[in-house]
Order: sequence, then C-alpha cells, then structure tokens
Amino acid sequence: MPVLNEENYLAAAVQAILDQNYPGGMSIALAIGPSRDRTQQVAEELAAKDSRIVVVANPTGRTPDGLNAAIAATTQDIVVRVDAHCELSSGYIETAIETLNRTGADNVGGVMAAVGQTKFEQAVAAAMRSPLGVGAASFHTGGQEGPADTVYLGVFRRSALERVGGYDPHFTRAQDWEMNFRIRETGGTVWFNPQLQVTYRPRPTLRKLAKQYFEYGLWRREVMRTHPETTSGKSALRYFAPPLAVAGSLVGLLLGLAGFTWAFIAPLGYLAIETLASLSLLRSAKRGWFYVPLVLLTMHWSWGTGFIVSRPKR
Repeated sequence: MPVLNEENYLAAAVQAILDQNYPGGMSIALAIGPSRDRTQQVAEELAAKDSRIVVVANPTGRTPDGLNAAIAATTQDIVVRVDAHCELSSGYIETAIETLNRTGADNVGGVMAAVGQTKFEQAVAAAMRSPLGVGAASFHTGGQEGPADTVYLGVFRRSALERVGGYDPHFTRAQDWEMNFRIRETGGTVWFNPQLQVTYRPRPTLRKLAKQYFEYGLWRREVMRTHPETTSGKSALRYFAPPLAVAGSLVGLLLGLAGFTWAFIAPLGYLAIETLASLSLLRSAKRGWFYVPLVLLTMHWSWGTGFIVSRPKR
C-alpha cells in the first residue's frame, strides 16, 4: 500500500485488510511518503498493534516508487495491491486467489466501487460509476467476468511482477494501466471479476478532483507515447473523447464569436449531452444531485485539458 497524506483513511483501509480472515500467511507493507499530516504516526501505531504490518519509507512520495518498495519488503507468492483511499470488501483476497487459480491469470481485479460520504462526494461517486462520467471501463461500471485490458488495483502473481520488472517509476499516474499492458505483452492475462468489489472514497473538493483528472489525462497520453500501439482499438476510443470535446467546444465557440454562427453547434451540442448525462445521474447522486453538472464538467475538461497539454516526460 503506497500512502501519502492519508491520516483520515489509512486506519480504515488497513482494518479492511485485517478483517479479510484469510487463512493463509499475510504481511502488510505500508510505503509511507513524506506526508504533511499524521500519516506516519498513524502507520507506526498500526504496526505497533499488529506484527504483520511493516512500515517502509518512500522518500519520493510517488506511487510507483511506493509500490515497488512495498513489494520488495514482502516475500509471499501473491501480491495484493491496495490504496489507502479504499477498503477491500469481505472475502476479497480469498475470491481473488480462487480466481487466479481457476483462470491461470497473472493479475485479477474487480470494481472500483466509488462511495461518497458528503454531498459533493456522492455526486463524484455517481459520475465515476457511470459510462457518462468516465467511459465504459469495466472496473468502473461492472460487466461480465473475463479478460480485460486493466483492472482496479490488482492481485498479482509475484512471478508476473518480476517478469516485467515491477512498476515503471516513470509513471506518476497510469502506472497500473501501463503495468497491465506489459503483463499482457509478455503473454500474461489480466482478468476482471465483478465479485471483487473495492470501496473507493472520491476526492472531497472540486480542486482536488480537477487535479486528479488533469493528471489522469496528462499521464494517459504519456502511456500512449511510450506504447504507441495502445492508441488503436475500441478501448482507446474513450480516451480521445474528452480532449475532442474540449478542443471541439473551444474551437466552435471561437468561430461562433468570429461570426461563423454555425460553429456554435459544437459547444451547444456538448452542453446538451452534458445536460442529459446530468439528468440521468440525479437519482444515483442522492443528496449531492445538484453538484452533478459541475462534477461532470470538471472531470471531462480536466482530463481532456491534461491530455491536450501533455508533453513528453522522458
């Protein structure tokens, strides 16, 4: 588990692991980055209460570095990747290992089940679990069990991680997708099982949500630069939708203001789609329904802008 500034979530995330009642041996490695809150103290308190928990340093605070450090601190044949911002569902580890054995896959994972507590978080959760917010990726919206391009988090065979050299420290974001791509490229299988549910806590503010999705777009394009073959195929189409929406709306608006009134079709068309999408999510957003339009706009435009302005990072 890579951890940075998670004092409010870390204890619950670890407790969800301890509550698994997995009959085999287990160790929990927490890779702690240079946090600005009490994360380090919380981690040390948890480790003092349970000998299975070890705390390792992640000086850079970057997710791939933390993951590699935590993996190096353990020896088990199966590696369960967990985030401090989520909670594993009951029986998650047993179901994952059964799936690994049954399918022969190198990595299995399931659904990123976003659950909000505040009104704003409920709106974000509704958007994150809908194709209208994040595209039709199975780990967001669910679907049939079977092979997948990627899954949320992941339960790996250590041999597969060693085969591909671990997480690529170059990728601040999208390191999971990039890792799963290398596993598939080396002959392995990534398997989606909707029974594997992980409760995810959305970002609590608009600013943090915008930053998160801007970085998603920024680094998703970097994955495409590193692996050009990922720019084709059905799964790649959803990654081009946000930048096309941003570029098309801006160009249409500028042309419309310049006198080409027909060009207003682009931004007005996007707003119409956005309105229909918002209406369809009102019920699932519960008390946060009035935040939905703003949340969708933020997710789409932050991701799309990040993708557009992304520059080579190697």
